[in-house]
Amino acid sequence: MSRIGKVPITIPDDVQLKVDGDVVSVKGPKGALSLNLPSHVVVKIEDGKAVVHPVSGGRQARALHGTMRVQVNNMVVGVTKGYEKVLEIHGVGFRVQQQGSTLSFSLGYSHQVTFNLPKEIEAIVEKPTAVTLRGASKYLVGQTAANIRALRPPDSYKGKGIRYANEVVKLKAGKSGKATS
Repeated sequence: MSRIGKVPITIPDDVQLKVDGDVVSVKGPKGALSLNLPSHVVVKIEDGKAVVHPVSGGRQARALHGTMRVQVNNMVVGVTKGYEKVLEIHGVGFRVQQQGSTLSFSLGYSHQVTFNLPKEIEAIVEKPTAVTLRGASKYLVGQTAANIRALRPPDSYKGKGIRYANEVVKLKAGKSGKATS
């Protein structure tokens, strides 16, 4: 059995976790999330804690045991604390503006690049070169950040582009100058 899968998930007082067949629903102060469980694992609520059990000892059940436990735990954390990703924009003239649920980027192209946010994600533009994404779903926050970063990934020569906060971009050496004799 998975070491991670064996650990019970503590359910806070302000969170409701319901198991209806193969659907796990979590509701809390930051929102509501649901997850369809594969047929290889079962979630049971015991003594105010959720426990994930494999249905059999098969290969698939062992593989999904820890994964489903972590996903259910991420849902509980998401509806209580939420998740956040910060993106930084580097480059001369590169900036972002927010218009409702749409982000408009100037990324050195001949046109503005617009990005429509999913309704579950909240974006905060503190300054024209930084965007903070917040939401209850860890997966959705991370995927939205990856999609925004893909609009202009960091350049490996000058470092221009969109990157995660605290991401280190290793720059390559450019052309060497003319050899002097």
